[in-house]
Amino acid sequence: MSEGPDGSVWAATSTGLGVLQPGATHFRRVGKQEGLPETLTQKVLFGRDGRQWVSLSGGIYFRDPGRARFQRAWPYIDLMAIAEAPDGTLWASDGIDKHYRVLTSAPPGNPAPHAELGGNGAMFDRDGNMWILKVNAVERRRAPYVGKAADARELTRENGMSGALVQSAFEDREGNIWLGTSGGLDRLRRIRLSGVKVETAFDHPGVVADEGGGVLIGDWRRPLRRYDASGRQEALQPLRFTCAYRAADGTLWLANASERWRRDASGAYERIPHPKHLVGYAAQAMTIDGRGRMWVSVSRQGLFVIEDGVWRKHGSLTGIPDRLALSLATDRAGRVWAGFAENQIALIDGQRLQLFGAAEGLRLGNVLSLLADGNQLWAGGVDSLARYDGRRWHGVTLAGGQSLRGVSGMVRPRNGDLWLNGSDGITRIANDDVDRLTHAPGGAVSYERFDALDGLVGTAEQLRPLPSITQGTDGRLWFATASDVANIDPATIARNPLAPPVQILSVRAGDVRYAPRHGLRLPVGRRDLRIAYTALGLAIPERLRFRYKLEGFDQYWQDAGIGRDAVYTNLPPGDYRFRVIAANEDGVWNETGATLELSLPPRFIETRWFILLIALAALVLIRALYLLRVRRLTARVQERMQERLAERERIARGLHDTVLQSVQGLIMLFERQVRNLPISAAQRSEIEQTLDFADELLAEGRDCVSDLRHNGDSGDLDHALCQYASLLLQQKFTSRVSGASRPLCPRVRQEVKAIAREALFNAARHADAKQVELTIEYRPDGFMLQVRDDGCGMPAALLDSGKPRHYGIVGMCERAKAAGASYMLDSTPGRGTVMRLDIPAEYAYPGRSSAALFARLRELRRAAVDAA
Repeated sequence: MSEGPDGSVWAATSTGLGVLQPGATHFRRVGKQEGLPETLTQKVLFGRDGRQWVSLSGGIYFRDPGRARFQRAWPYIDLMAIAEAPDGTLWASDGIDKHYRVLTSAPPGNPAPHAELGGNGAMFDRDGNMWILKVNAVERRRAPYVGKAADARELTRENGMSGALVQSAFEDREGNIWLGTSGGLDRLRRIRLSGVKVETAFDHPGVVADEGGGVLIGDWRRPLRRYDASGRQEALQPLRFTCAYRAADGTLWLANASERWRRDASGAYERIPHPKHLVGYAAQAMTIDGRGRMWVSVSRQGLFVIEDGVWRKHGSLTGIPDRLALSLATDRAGRVWAGFAENQIALIDGQRLQLFGAAEGLRLGNVLSLLADGNQLWAGGVDSLARYDGRRWHGVTLAGGQSLRGVSGMVRPRNGDLWLNGSDGITRIANDDVDRLTHAPGGAVSYERFDALDGLVGTAEQLRPLPSITQGTDGRLWFATASDVANIDPATIARNPLAPPVQILSVRAGDVRYAPRHGLRLPVGRRDLRIAYTALGLAIPERLRFRYKLEGFDQYWQDAGIGRDAVYTNLPPGDYRFRVIAANEDGVWNETGATLELSLPPRFIETRWFILLIALAALVLIRALYLLRVRRLTARVQERMQERLAERERIARGLHDTVLQSVQGLIMLFERQVRNLPISAAQRSEIEQTLDFADELLAEGRDCVSDLRHNGDSGDLDHALCQYASLLLQQKFTSRVSGASRPLCPRVRQEVKAIAREALFNAARHADAKQVELTIEYRPDGFMLQVRDDGCGMPAALLDSGKPRHYGIVGMCERAKAAGASYMLDSTPGRGTVMRLDIPAEYAYPGRSSAALFARLRELRRAAVDAA
């Protein structure tokens, strides 16, 4: 089936060709009316120019845009598979092992058809390569597809294909080629590193840049050869080297265990033998300092400087470590840097020596490579990478905590990127990140890693030959591993611009797996989730990276790396939205990603109803505990009250049996004696009045005794106090009662009555007053009682405690506090005395505590508003 430019669908069937036009509901047969045989149809293809080609039994037919009828194409033979090249040429196969060019008309003379290529099918990729399907292989050809220029190469079972009989080929949106064989499905993808093609693998190769963009490669088994990116190679010299150095003037130096070779600008090689005592010891590294002297590190012998052909160990300097210098470099000031085993670096500046080690911040292990980079120096070691800024060393940490081990080669091309070759593969740190390290050392740095997925075979050499990386004069980088040499052009690295589509695969809660449908509602009680997801990245799926976030739970995005599931435990109930995004191997993110809305219903004990029930139960429990507490306190108070009543009854009995009986006896005796005295009527009236007062006092005494037994009386307070004061003060007493008289709380009434009587008694006995006034006010917000006289007054010292061994004033104050009253006693000598009680309504009147309290609050609020 094929789709036409207008959206129509064309179906090649065993009985002919059918078409489903846009908007139609049924296929329509295309046949004799259009000039097309109604027979077995193989393939329908629409060319770049809009021409339609149909392959069927008996030949190939075509129809130009706008034409109604088909015409037969040449050659006039049965052809099956058809494919169009980028230049518009149509190739067709007979389905067995021949490919023909298809023309709209026969060549002059109608010659016999000639098959130019083999194979039973073909496909053209986006780069214009032709992939020919064969019985036992797939063949790739470049334009013009025939002759040597096609650079034909085959992929067979011997070099990795899954099986024979390649039946189909497909190119996906990322440019990967997929092949279906009798043994399985194969994927062919582009790799970023190009390997040097040799018949047998290299044996510890060394690399050094050559003129013209080439590179010199030598290993332990074959002589020195020159290679370039196109694959051409050239044998140069029958020599082998363990280290190489390219001087600033272009001179090439090679060295091994017995000699050095110098190649000048003309290409001539000069052999310079080692001193006899150094023959047999491999040269490890070379460099030339600012004075033109060569420094050479020799295995198991140490570091030497060569000046005028004379080799001097350590350059006559003392303090240079007497161990192998694995790497050497010269900075822009002409100073020599030497990296030693066991985490040590030496800086040689003429006759001055400076050593760096762990005390100076180095954490490299064996120092395998050095790179002078302007005013700074990079040092790579077995354990890490470090940078020296001219003052101190700074370690380099990769983002994500990734390792950076065995860095045995470094180079920084013109674009400023830093390239490293190490045990973990090839690492690229972008120029912006290098600058960030320079200005803000210490932070983790982003990076890009090239490894086996990119075509790298093996890992970087760790001993000899070093360095394991070199930059050609054309900017191409060459990397040496134990058995291979790979190269890459930093300026033309193939990138994948397509963000990968993201898909959520499943949700697992407990042992049950659920399909990821929106609005997914999980069973009650599920709290542990495992959400599986993936992304469609067909080029390098191993490098897809993911981030996810559970909205409603996660505050930030979670970096999952290459992981493809998200795990959550002990999630609270609620509604959530899971989001996942992905990036391809080049860090292109699909910011939209995939989403899933799901709900975790609460258990009954997690619902609001349960919380309300618990709250209600707690209130009931608190109420029950409160009532139980009140009951216990009531019982305790009643018990104590009984004790007090018993004590009061005992006191009442004592008063009655002693004081009252004695007073009664004295009154009776006094009356008898008065009757026997010859006194006048006026005197008798006064004495009888005194006796009446004594009787009143006796009655009050009996009342007190009765109060002790019965908890007071219920008479009017103002009437009782006025009667008492009239008897005590007679014409000196006046009273004023305002407000409707109302009963007071029994205890308050008792205390107020006692205070008022004490104040009136003190005025009658001690004040020598001409006028004593009793004022009582029944107010809605409280009760007020005041006793005022115009007598002699009292000193200020007596206002608080009274006279020694007299407790009237102290008793009044104590009774006022017990009644909840505001008590005031004010007196000035010669100006009289005022005693005043103010009692809030909530304490004074029965049943008025709440109303009075709210009234006072309203008054306070009104006062605050008025003040504002």
